Amino acid sequence: MKPSKYLVEHVSRFEYDEPVQGSLMLLRLRPRDDGRQRVLKFNLHVDPYAALTELEDPFGNRCHLFNVHRRHGATVVHSRVRVEAGDAPPLPGLPGSDTADSSPVSEHPVPDGWEALEAAIDPVDGWEFLQPSRYVRYSDALEAFTSANGIERGADPLSSLTELSARLHRAFQYDPGSTAVDSPMDHILETGRGVCQDYTHVMLAIARSWGIPGRYVSGYIHREGKEGEQSLPGASHSWGEFFIPDAGWVGIDPTNDTLADHRFVAVAVGRDYADACPTRGTVLGGGGSTLEVKVTVTADDETAPDWSPHREWPNLRAVSPTPHEYRGGFDQ
Repeated sequence: MKPSKYLVEHVSRFEYDEPVQGSLMLLRLRPRDDGRQRVLKFNLHVDPYAALTELEDPFGNRCHLFNVHRRHGATVVHSRVRVEAGDAPPLPGLPGSDTADSSPVSEHPVPDGWEALEAAIDPVDGWEFLQPSRYVRYSDALEAFTSANGIERGADPLSSLTELSARLHRAFQYDPGSTAVDSPMDHILETGRGVCQDYTHVMLAIARSWGIPGRYVSGYIHREGKEGEQSLPGASHSWGEFFIPDAGWVGIDPTNDTLADHRFVAVAVGRDYADACPTRGTVLGGGGSTLEVKVTVTADDETAPDWSPHREWPNLRAVSPTPHEYRGGFDQ
């Protein structure tokens, strides 16, 4: 299938209860360049104006850092990217995986797949994607959930993952607003309701317990109106990538029960949401804050949808300025 080209716009507006004396923010908004996708053009603007420093984090994500050294009542971050994305190559032991409409269920397990996986895992690079992390960890609630739903590893890693994706898709109800991005994983296990971050965190926890390295992916999905398609209009998306011998990192989205294909634009990876979140930062003063986000993903032959902005967790840490900083401010 010919790769698809998209225009992605991501606008984040932070409003502060009171003007802040300064702010420092880290952004993960530039999509990754890999074998499935490539960035054609990328622009990033912030208001109030600040110089942007580009850097690479420990997970290979292209990040931008900026510092506003003056009093301001809001911060607006606007990224605009042209990106080309295609389907992943066919996977070993998974016929038809390059067809978007086919159900990702393996009919031909790879012989000795678990032994091959164990031998292929790099003891350094793979270690952190097998361990518990801030939002991904095994618990009594997760053990009870897997037992109640008959979830266990199968004949080989890949077929086990695709079956796990299908079971999570059936077990959970997609319910925007039922959780926040920082909600503990046990919330969706207890209520059965959540959003893409929750589905992904649960799948990562189970996969890691089976010995499969798994990493969290933040990014976007182009909505094509497919039956059962689940994503919040105007928002970013998330899914998991899992290491499979002879295939590398394989993207699987349990929210939509599908392999990551031409509809998916990957931006950042990490152990969980905390490592791959689009924005995070620190403000000096200001009290509380709110964040409104608007995301559009538009193909070449489409008109951009007029989504309304929606509220998200600001992911900002407020610190109190010293008396000297209050008197003089950052401009002195």
